[in-house]
Amino acid sequence: MNHEEHGIARHPARRFTRHAVEMVAAMVAGMVLLEPVWSFAWPGLRESTTAQTLVMATNMSIGMAVWMRVRGHGAASVAEMAAAMYLPLLLLLPFSLAGAVTAMQLMTAGHVLMLAAMLAVMLRRRHEYGW
Repeated sequence: MNHEEHGIARHPARRFTRHAVEMVAAMVAGMVLLEPVWSFAWPGLRESTTAQTLVMATNMSIGMAVWMRVRGHGAASVAEMAAAMYLPLLLLLPFSLAGAVTAMQLMTAGHVLMLAAMLAVMLRRRHEYGW
């Protein structure tokens, strides 16, 4: 074990933070790697904010789920974290459909709330995330 790994092993907050950063990176990877597939399979996707938002959450969830399984998390933990990706968007979509928020506001608020929901799930299962 090198010095850096030893430091992380001794500090639960560092392990927790590292795991959170890894999951965000996996979510970004899911968006980047899967977006071309959706663009090819669904050429008019960008015309629908609702569809685009749900596809984005799906891409993020797939990337995050794969990484969580690699890290040894069980199906219940993965499902709970995936729900944290969708719930904020599902709560905001009615406001978007009613014209109360723009597509950009939906995406921005959705991402901020996703991170908060993800943190809540991680804190709920802190023993799994190294704290």
